[in-house]
Formats: sequence, structure tokens, C-alpha cells
Amino acid sequence: MSHMGRRILIIDDDETMCEVLTAELRRRQFDATSVTSPQDALARFEREDFALVVTDVNMAGMSGVVLCEQLLARREGIPVIFVTAHADMDTAIAAIRAGAYDFVTKPFDMDELALTIERALRHAALREEVKRLRKAVNGAERLEDILGTSPEMLKMRDLLARVADSETTVLITGESGTGKELVAKALHAKSGRKAGPFVAINCAAMPEHLLESELFGHTKGAFTDARMARPGLFIKASGGTLFLDEIGEMPPGMQAKLLRALQERTVRAVGGDQEQPFDARIIAATNRDLEREVEEKRFREDLFYRINVVRIHVPPLSARGGDILAIAQHFIERFAAQSRRPLLGLTSAAAEKLLAYPWPGNVRELQNCVERAVALAQFDQIGVEDLPEKIKDYKAAHLSVESNDPTELLSMDEVERRYILKVLEAVGGNKTLAAQVLGFDRRTLYRKLDRGARPTTSPHG
Repeated sequence: MSHMGRRILIIDDDETMCEVLTAELRRRQFDATSVTSPQDALARFEREDFALVVTDVNMAGMSGVVLCEQLLARREGIPVIFVTAHADMDTAIAAIRAGAYDFVTKPFDMDELALTIERALRHAALREEVKRLRKAVNGAERLEDILGTSPEMLKMRDLLARVADSETTVLITGESGTGKELVAKALHAKSGRKAGPFVAINCAAMPEHLLESELFGHTKGAFTDARMARPGLFIKASGGTLFLDEIGEMPPGMQAKLLRALQERTVRAVGGDQEQPFDARIIAATNRDLEREVEEKRFREDLFYRINVVRIHVPPLSARGGDILAIAQHFIERFAAQSRRPLLGLTSAAAEKLLAYPWPGNVRELQNCVERAVALAQFDQIGVEDLPEKIKDYKAAHLSVESNDPTELLSMDEVERRYILKVLEAVGGNKTLAAQVLGFDRRTLYRKLDRGARPTTSPHG
């Protein structure tokens, strides 16, 4: 057990008892410290981490039972052991009901107390392990959300299976809403690190100084609100996987610091001067075209090559054909079970509408659509009338060049725009290949996309 895992806070308003307990527990290799009032204990508890608390029952200013409740409210599950006289047995039992782990009666044997502490620490460690495993199992169950038998998905699954059990850094690309985090979790769950933590952070969700603190940790006093030292996510992910979502949004200053961490396999906490090694597999994801970001000097080329060792591309939902109906059925079953509604599936007319719609929001939009439809459905199948208006009323655009009706004819700009999008869809969003098909260079294609031919979601590389 680590040094931090043996830190014990002793609380007793008898100073002599505090000194005796502290000395005896330190002699037994515990990191013990003491306070002589419940108020001091609560203040100390806010500032520092302790693995276990030993407290008297009857103290001036606050009963041990109230103190126990307040400690557990601040940190659920921390073991609290009471030291009590025989006359306080009713109080001790009340404390157990309030959440305390155990009690020892005065006069007590120090070896007996030490044994109770060891047992409590093991119990707490086991409880945390059960929590972690439960999360891992739940994560594995969610892998069923990666559904589909389309050629694009079979290709992606094959690559995922081949790279999962390696230590290789992986870059996951794809439009927003395609399920990149699910793919990252699948990589973790199928890896040799599956028993370790899966730690995720959205690099676009916070300013640079907070992102640095979250990733690398900080020392006590490193900035105004740093009341205590805190390890960063690189350290918390040790033994497991660190998922850097939306890495393309990372500020340039942080890109340099991230590159150094990945090269050296060490991190330095904000405000600190010591390098600390980490042992985490890195998986990154982006919906940006990082090659273009590198060309435009918005993303470091050296960092790009560091994270782009193996790339897994998650195809847009519009390119997955019949997978749309399989995923929709999965969501129907999930939301119907949650709401206890006896829904069987889709009518054929509703299925046709789902297949015709381009799904700019990808799987996330489909999930939202199905959840709404399940809530509104009046019969045992979801019908067209249960779908959102934009899906119910959607009509696929066709190039009209043979019509004699002037209202159906298109401008050359619109014909070009639709054809570019059609080619992009046909090549799975690969802009290099699309440019070759269209006879453009990449810069010309980018310019035309920026001018108005851009898909409704960010294109991928």
C-alpha cells in the first residue's frame, strides 16, 4: 500500500491520548497525525488527503457521530474508526449506523487497533477496486453502441482489433457525433491496459492555463485557488489510457508542452520543478483536418507526427448505408426499455425516411431523433409522424439538368457545390482523393469548400 494510502488522522480532545496514538501508529509504519478538536479536524480534512480517521466519541464542541457524518459527506467511503468507553456503546453503534467502519473500546490494545486499521484500509481499497471494475464493465457494455456491418465499419473494426493490444499512439478522426470516444473506449477495453483507468479530457473545453493544470497537475500555491497539490490526468491515467479529445483545438502553447511530455514520457506540475514519469497510452481524436491545420500553421507538424502513428477513421453515418437502421433499432430498444414502452421498431415508411436523410449530426443526431420518437410514439412501431419535421420533410437533392421547368434548373455554382459534396461522400471524406477525382489540387478544393461547398459538418481528412 502506498504512503498516501496509510495516512491517518487522529482526533481526540485529550492531547496526551493524541500523542500516544500518533507515536504508536507511526511505530507501526502508519503516517499518523493528530488534532485535538473536531473543528480543526474538518479544516485539516479540507486541505489534505487522508486514508482513514481514528476519532474519540465524546468531544467538546461536536459529537463523534456528527463529526463522522460531516467527514463522510466530504469524502464518501473514507473509513472512520471510533475509540470509545464501554459506557459509550450506544453512541458507537449510532456512529456505525451513520457510516463509521468500526470501533474499539477502552482500554484497548494497540496491536488490536492497528489490526482494525489494516482491515479497514484493505476494505476501502477493495471497495475502490470494485467501483473501478464496475466502471470498466459498464464501459465494455457500451461497446455495443459501435454497431454496423457496412464495409467502412468492418474495415474500421479490423484496424481497431489489430492495434488495440499494442502500446501505439492512435489518432481517431471523424466528424462530430460519429462516436470517436466510443472507439477510444473500445481500444482501451480490448487492450492489455483494460484493468487500468480510462481518463478522458476535451481539449477544447477549457482555457490554456486550466488545461495545463488538468493535464500536468499543480503544486500547492501554484496559483490563487491551488489550496493543495493535485496530480494531473497524465498521472491519474498511469496504467491505463489517456484520451485527448478535440486535440485539434489545443492552443499552440499547450501543443509544445504536450509534445515535450510525449517525447520525454514525463510531466512537470504547474508550479513544480520536478519531472514525474507517467505510464499511460495516448489516444487522441479530432474532427479537424490536421494536415490542413499543419499547412496553415495552426497545428505543430512535429506533434502531428507524434500522435498520428496509427489513424482510425470513423466514417460519417451517411456513408454507412443500412447501418443506420441497425443503430436506430438499438436506440429504440434502449429508450423503450428505459421508458417501459412496448415498442417493436420502425414502420417501413419511417425506415425509408431515416435512410434518405443525410445525418449531418451523425450517430448523435440519430440517437436524439430516436429518443424523441420513442417518447412521442402512439403505436407499437415508430412511424413517419413520430419523426422530427426536418427528417420527415427531407427530400434528397438531385441535379436537375434535363428539366424544362426553369424553377428546377440550377446555377453552375450550385451544380459544382453539389457535385463536390457527392464526390466527397463517395470517397469517404478523403479530400486528397476527392481532389484527384475532381481534377483540383488540395488548395483549390479547400478554397471551394470554404466558399460554400463545405458539408454541414466539419469534413475530415
